[in-house]
Amino acid sequence: MKLSEVRRTVSHRLTGHPARLLARTSIAPDTLTWIGLGISLGAAAALATGRFPLGGGLLLLGGMFDMLDGALARTTNRTTRLGALLDSTLDRLSESAIFFGLLLFYTAQGSVCGILLVNAALVASVMVSYIKARGEGLDLECKVGFLTRELRVLVLVLGLFLNQALIALAVIAVFGSATVAQRFLHLRQMDRKQRD
Repeated sequence: MKLSEVRRTVSHRLTGHPARLLARTSIAPDTLTWIGLGISLGAAAALATGRFPLGGGLLLLGGMFDMLDGALARTTNRTTRLGALLDSTLDRLSESAIFFGLLLFYTAQGSVCGILLVNAALVASVMVSYIKARGEGLDLECKVGFLTRELRVLVLVLGLFLNQALIALAVIAVFGSATVAQRFLHLRQMDRKQRD
């Protein structure tokens, strides 16, 4: 079984029942997306003030809402291109806010290492998402990549809970960059196949 299939199975198991419960209410998938952003902004504020366990908990909660909005949309047959666009846009905003919160913390601490790692992790994270979106915009399927957003969130949450945020940021920076390379090579191969 491919890693992407494993992720989909795990995501379905985690969100299936809650999505069915939410489907009985009038709440819209986009509402969950906005709630997730609000929680992520709260996590960023907690991280900026050095409350890492609280920030990690809020980040995990925001990640659950991020998975639930898509699951609710699929369960209620309310998937739209605009909804997918909103979800992707707010995902990038949430992720950037988290890194900004950490950047504020490490800047206040005068930690050059922290500042560099936050920036490296942010660039890698943005590029992982960008190269997939750009590839799919060129009609090239891109379902590969071992450090997806869900895994980046999980790595960062573990780092925050264990008080090892710098290690988590280093992991995201290194493996995020490797994922960008992995996706580029995959897209190049897909492009060659389409032209042959």
